[in-house]
Amino acid sequence: MTHDPRTALLSAALDAAARGWHVFPLRPGTKRPALHGADRCRTTGDCAGGHLKWQERATVDPHRITLCWQTSPANIGLATGPSGLVVVDLDVPKNQDNSNSSADTPDGATTFKALCERTGHPVPTTHRVRTASGGHHLYFTAPAGIRLGNTAGTLAPLVDTRAWGGYVVAAGSLTPGGSYETVHDTAPAPLPGWLLELLQPAPARPVVPLRLPAVNGSRAALAALEAECAVVAAAPEKQGNITLNRCTFKVGRFVAWGDLPRHVAENAFQAAGEARGLTAAECRSTIRSALDSSLRKVRPRETA
Repeated sequence: MTHDPRTALLSAALDAAARGWHVFPLRPGTKRPALHGADRCRTTGDCAGGHLKWQERATVDPHRITLCWQTSPANIGLATGPSGLVVVDLDVPKNQDNSNSSADTPDGATTFKALCERTGHPVPTTHRVRTASGGHHLYFTAPAGIRLGNTAGTLAPLVDTRAWGGYVVAAGSLTPGGSYETVHDTAPAPLPGWLLELLQPAPARPVVPLRLPAVNGSRAALAALEAECAVVAAAPEKQGNITLNRCTFKVGRFVAWGDLPRHVAENAFQAAGEARGLTAAECRSTIRSALDSSLRKVRPRETA
């Protein structure tokens, strides 16, 4: 007797719906939505009142789910916003098996664990799904009355989040690279307060000239610090954390060489990050991580 993948995928889709999670079909073997786009919408059926996107068509209705998955071995998309979920995506480096890639690049699980340690919290225990690439999805219930969006690298490198406007591939889905499997089948824990603080948009701050502290240091170090802080303060929307990490890492070599006191660099980048709209806690965590990494990897001055 041959195994029909539709049966297993239907069962997984119904299981997700029974938990109150809104699902929709993805193209078989992929992570792409299988539903038509606005340019191909005939405004009939579900779209009779206007085109409905995937997050609006996601459902927990077992009858609709059965009709869909009985006819196609579709993968399962899980719309996080309507499902009342925030999913933390711990990714792995792309092309990690490529000889040209860095073998020591930390994955999302490692950078997230480091974030937890820096903020004084354990890695949360919650519903966990292993992805086809070897990463992990941590499921949390969204806080009441707060509508969080998606993030990419805001918490830490290779750590993304999916909430309103986002979706994840649900357990049971299959891709050429592997399957999505539940590895800790428990009810999602509430999103920890410290994570909520890091994910909430910072209130808008008035734009003021950036003033760096007057300190001793080499002219090159101070010029680099001022230039990189200006880059952070002017970072594009949703790129603040990544920019802060990159710029702090670049200035770290001057700290390692003794040209610039560490606390001066930390205070300057803290001011620049908060001016960009990042939270104080997010800035402290990113700055410390970037400086620590820079100090570990810095080359001697004569070879730089």
